[in-house]
Amino acid sequence: MVRALELAARGQGSVEPNPLVGCVLVRNGQVVGEGYHQQFGGPHAEIMALQEAGPLAVGATAYITLEPCSHHGKTPPCTEALLYARVAGVVAAMEDPFPPVDGSGLERLRQAGVPCEVGLLADQAQRLNAPYLKRLKTGQPWVIAKWAMTHDGQLALPEDMGRWISNDTSQAVVQKLRGRMDAIIVGSGTVEADDPLLTARPANPADVKRIAKRVVVDSTASLPIESQLAKTAREVPVLVAVSAAAPVDKCRQLVAAGVDIAVCAGKSHAERFESLLTELGSRRMTNVLVEGGSRLLQTLFEIRAVDEVHVFVAPKTVGAITAPAPVATVDKLSLVEASTTDLDGDTYVHGRIAR
Repeated sequence: MVRALELAARGQGSVEPNPLVGCVLVRNGQVVGEGYHQQFGGPHAEIMALQEAGPLAVGATAYITLEPCSHHGKTPPCTEALLYARVAGVVAAMEDPFPPVDGSGLERLRQAGVPCEVGLLADQAQRLNAPYLKRLKTGQPWVIAKWAMTHDGQLALPEDMGRWISNDTSQAVVQKLRGRMDAIIVGSGTVEADDPLLTARPANPADVKRIAKRVVVDSTASLPIESQLAKTAREVPVLVAVSAAAPVDKCRQLVAAGVDIAVCAGKSHAERFESLLTELGSRRMTNVLVEGGSRLLQTLFEIRAVDEVHVFVAPKTVGAITAPAPVATVDKLSLVEASTTDLDGDTYVHGRIAR
């Protein structure tokens, strides 16, 4: 099962909105087939493992990180493939809460006389698929907050200290992270200050697993038509999240430029962001990256919307308040599964928010 989980993780960024799944077939104590879900719409993990095993799948035990599907989706049911291959048993780390499955896959196998066990390394399987499980449970995507800050907790530098807080090595990590996101979210203030492009540009083009929709939280639809985002909206999708009070003429101008508009309900900034997350979830987005400024990030922490953080702390001191970070010190984040890495002088802190 450890091996199956390792295989499943390889699909990150490529299989969403599907879950990450790995499968290992074992016969007489020997691994005879391995597989994982590699691409959305492609063969599932069980099919890949069965193909590798061939006739050796007969009498094998299938170790799978998630309950096999029992319904016709983009591919036929994996339960039927396992039965056709005449496996001797199935060990699943956890059931799949997706409504068309939700226990029916294991029930189908048991009814056909195949012994099934559930729960082996369930905690690890749940952590692996936490974004998928959150979207199913709440209707909202997994929210990843990323920011760079100086040693004294500032999110912006004065002009005489340059434009970028973090170094090139840190920025390369961010570009790779962008390459597996469904959306990259910023506030209108970030657009006004930086005129960003918000596309994934890693050193290795293979690290771009999907094209993220660029999202601007912009209540008044103030995104300039001449901005990089608006000018490239027909090549890389842009969504502007506006309030119900946004000027109609500005919205029409953006739509004419190829920008998508989402009207978010709510009187407060926090309420509208909750509405935005629900909208993104309805579009089957699983992972979203927030790269906003201090106001947007602070709002996210206030409403407890952040699930994971990537923080880059540079060895720089501003000495005066410019744009304070959403938390004064990283150790106030209450992280689990936290890691700290040196990136050529920058300190990279990554972890999930404790719940």
